[in-house]
Amino acid sequence: MAERLEGKVVVLGITGSIAAYKGAEVARRLIDLGAEVHGTLTRAGARFITPLTLRTLTGHPVIVDMFEDPAEWQVEHVSLARRASAVVIAPASADALAKLALGIADEFIYAVALATRAPIMVAPAMEGNMLSHPATQQNMQALRGRGVYFVESEIGRLASGAVGPGRMAQPEYIAAEVARVLSPGDLGGLRVLVTAGPTREPIDPVRFISNRSTGKMGYALAAAAARRGAQVILVSGPTALPDPPACEVVRVETCSQMRAEVLRRFPQCDILIAAAAVADFGPAAVSGRKVRKKETPQELQLRPTPDILAECGQKKRGQFLIGFAAETEDLLERAGEKMASKHLDMIVANDVSRAGIGFGSDLNAGYLLLADGGKIEIPEMEKSAFAQRVLDAFVKARARRGRGRKSR
Repeated sequence: MAERLEGKVVVLGITGSIAAYKGAEVARRLIDLGAEVHGTLTRAGARFITPLTLRTLTGHPVIVDMFEDPAEWQVEHVSLARRASAVVIAPASADALAKLALGIADEFIYAVALATRAPIMVAPAMEGNMLSHPATQQNMQALRGRGVYFVESEIGRLASGAVGPGRMAQPEYIAAEVARVLSPGDLGGLRVLVTAGPTREPIDPVRFISNRSTGKMGYALAAAAARRGAQVILVSGPTALPDPPACEVVRVETCSQMRAEVLRRFPQCDILIAAAAVADFGPAAVSGRKVRKKETPQELQLRPTPDILAECGQKKRGQFLIGFAAETEDLLERAGEKMASKHLDMIVANDVSRAGIGFGSDLNAGYLLLADGGKIEIPEMEKSAFAQRVLDAFVKARARRGRGRKSR
């Protein structure tokens, strides 16, 4: 059940998307949770629903053209920006994301977004090709880097009739996410250690052994944990991703470097989420100079790298350990074996042979296996939403563990 929003002021912006009609339902859901909602429509948004609809729902005036009465809006946008507990843009079109990223304030809601210091949340809604376009992705990355919260779009039937990513999240889920952001957080007071990305095991100063991991899943988990109130340390291998907001980021390159940083921090953490794709092998000998092509050996001798997660499993003293199993066959069997051998409390099992999910993708799907025998299937969704499902499962498992201790 979502937290209540009594005493909270939410400014809701509805932009030009066919999902605008769902924006009215977002307003109703927020009001049901106790929020004071002030709605505003962009000019394009007003083509889809009327100001009267939003005013009837919220009981407050709805601004569409901020230049209708300049003397009034110049005060109102500053006043609302100061009073706002959160600014929510749902749906957020591609145009809305671009204007937010560039700081363009040609509509009332964008002026509020620039003037406020309250959390800003956006729920994208657009055709899949628009969502995946590099310009849109760059704008979203810029906004995430500034701490803007995303309620990720879903995969489903779009206005064009096609089925794919880009459908706005359900209104009740958006309202619940607003409540979650504005609540103290169910991970408040916990110290979360996350590993992410690949490692690189050097052959010589210019060559290395690595894998396809981009770090997206681990970064999504770190950001999600921070949003839910945790103190987060992210130990990251080489990636091209910006630091997730409100996280301490420690960058490493090799397995041995990651091991040193993790083991140094592990005794003080409450949860370890090992999402990094640590290289299983590295060269047995590393050349101090570049190996010339004509000197290339016929065979490259490899050595196993340290198993960081297994070592933490042996050393744990009450910490909750979450691992990942990226497999191409016998998924659940191998994930279960890995969970048992490494003394994990939960493992995320991914079939990386599936097209469109896993390494390099913005999407993920898989299973959560728990040490108490539980199994949860997570359908294909954005990695940020997938991260929330993993943390939801942790919160429930931790509560069960607490009840079990009390019963003894």
